[in-house]
Amino acid sequence: MKNCMCFILFYCLSLTVQSQDILGQWKTVDDETGAHKCIVDIYEENGKIFGKVIEILEPFDKNTLCQDCEGDKKDKPILGMVIINELEKQDEYYKNGTIFDAENGKEYKCRIKLIEETGKLQVRGYIAFLYLTQYWIRHQ
Repeated sequence: MKNCMCFILFYCLSLTVQSQDILGQWKTVDDETGAHKCIVDIYEENGKIFGKVIEILEPFDKNTLCQDCEGDKKDKPILGMVIINELEKQDEYYKNGTIFDAENGKEYKCRIKLIEETGKLQVRGYIAFLYLTQYWIRHQ
C-alpha cells in the first residue's frame, strides 16, 4: 500500500512539472481578433529553444507561401517553417533569440515566459524598446 501511494504521489508531481514546461504544442492567438491561427511546436535542440509551425488552423491559409519574406524564406510554405530561433533559458524567461512574423516577413528579438497562473505562454517580440505581446494557449 505504501509503495502504491508513493507511486501515485510521484506520478502527480511529474504531471505538474511537465505541465509547467514551455515545450510542446501551442495555439497562437491573434492579438487583435482573438482568433486561433496556427499551432507551433516548441522544442529544444542543442540546449536552445525553437518553434516550428506544424498546423495552420484556417483552411484557406493551409498552403500560404511567405510572399513578404526575404532570403531563404521567400515564397516558402509557412506550414513547416521554423519561426522561433535559438532562445536560451535565463531565470523564468527564454530570450536572446528571435521570432519571425510570416505575415509581414520580419524577424524580431524574442522573449518567452510561461505564466504559471494561467498556463498561457507569453510571447513577446521586440524592436528596440517597442514590443508586441501575444498569449498562446497550450494545444495538448
